Amino acid sequence: MSSHPSPFKSKGGFSRVINAARYSFRGLRAAVRDEAAFRQELLLALILTPIAFWVGQTGAQILALIASLVFVLVVELLNSAIEAVADAISLEENPFIGRAKDLGSAAVLLSLLLAAGLWVVVILNHWHPML
Repeated sequence: MSSHPSPFKSKGGFSRVINAARYSFRGLRAAVRDEAAFRQELLLALILTPIAFWVGQTGAQILALIASLVFVLVVELLNSAIEAVADAISLEENPFIGRAKDLGSAAVLLSLLLAAGLWVVVILNHWHPML
């Protein structure tokens, strides 16, 4: 491990906040531009967010519904980052890179199942409060 500090590490202060915001928006733009799965999940989130205000009966339910959508997007961003790094390392078949990509994909699947489960429970509770 090198004892030299990374030239890419921020120095702190207000400029760090500005740079961090710039990098974050650059990442979001890249995800929208280059990642089909992220675009699909973002479209789903944009459609479902207003519905959360109709289906959710409390502020906590509305927040949970929207948070589940944001969680899916966050996990998809992390999965895309893993895939980008893996592809930068090698495009040749490698069992460790393949496993990393599969694990990222599994994380996305679990986040989608969690969000779907939450939405189903809240929607059922909307029409049948006894459930």
